[in-house]
Amino acid sequence: MTVSYMEESETNHMYERLDDLVMRSEEILNQMGQPEIANDSKKLQKLMREQAEITPIVECYLAYKAANQTVLDSLEMLESESDAEMREMIKEDLNNARAEVEKRESELKILMLPKDPNDDKNVIVEIRAGAGGEEAALFAAEIYRMYQHYCDQRGWRTSLDEIEETGIGGMKKVDFTVEGKGAYSVLKYESGVHRVQRVPVTESQGRIQTSTCTVAVMPEAEDVDIEINEKDIRIDVMRASGNGGQCVNTTDSAVRLTHYPTGIVIYSQTEKSQLQNKDKAFALLRTKLYDMELQKRQQEASDARLSQIGTGDRSEKIRTYNFPQGRVTDHRINLTLYKLDNILDGDIQEILDALMAADQAKKLLQMEDES
Repeated sequence: MTVSYMEESETNHMYERLDDLVMRSEEILNQMGQPEIANDSKKLQKLMREQAEITPIVECYLAYKAANQTVLDSLEMLESESDAEMREMIKEDLNNARAEVEKRESELKILMLPKDPNDDKNVIVEIRAGAGGEEAALFAAEIYRMYQHYCDQRGWRTSLDEIEETGIGGMKKVDFTVEGKGAYSVLKYESGVHRVQRVPVTESQGRIQTSTCTVAVMPEAEDVDIEINEKDIRIDVMRASGNGGQCVNTTDSAVRLTHYPTGIVIYSQTEKSQLQNKDKAFALLRTKLYDMELQKRQQEASDARLSQIGTGDRSEKIRTYNFPQGRVTDHRINLTLYKLDNILDGDIQEILDALMAADQAKKLLQMEDES
């Protein structure tokens, strides 16, 4: 007998999967101890990755079963115990165990949610200045620095892929790669339109202006994710240049790719050699093509049910940065924080945690509706 606070059908189905995971964890440990596996680095790494994924679930499930057993033992002891003091101690253990069962149930529901296959991938972030002219370009540069600071705090590595700057420190567009465990699982919530409200430096009348920039967070595509036909690509090489066309390289190191079927143009000049820029350009092209396919699939899915938080329409206004009031508001979850300076300095974890929690809650409701 198992004490549970979940619906019976949901519980039975979950237990079957959890029992399978426990058995799989034991199987992996046994395989990793075999000489033929230990000497095969590829197989060993694959098993280690799988074990790392299921270990948190298995540990939570075992803690859940232990708490259930404590509940059963405590109930049985209460039936036979007559001493008042001992009964109070048993009741305390029983209440603690019941609380632990409920806590572990909640954790298991979240841990057993379908996993986005892209969550562990690195990402390419694309920021574009929107409405607002030079002010929008300045805002885009601030959002870029916000993500840089956040990634630094997480210990994630960032590298610049493509940039188009303005003369006074703004950015018309910027693409950069983020390398770090679980980068996409966190940063995917940042896709959408970011809006700023403030008095621009160039505004002589002191009027508040609203400007925007768009952010697209794309999982980095691997060779196996997307196939590119070389006949569909035109490759041009040229000298890299700085602001205003100023030559910064005396060799033809910059690379421009034109993908005929989609019209996507990639320009890479951030690396010193032509080969490095070509590799980077192809990586960016693969990612953009892969992202187009993902967006198509998500659009098809949204026809049947609501899109999840953070993976919806990129034309959606997701967040406002209001300078006069010193606040940042995320419109998807109605969260407002009055620490604008800290947020623009990379302190965005509180927002991301709230978005992830809201997304998990939405997925749980969808699962209950479908069960």
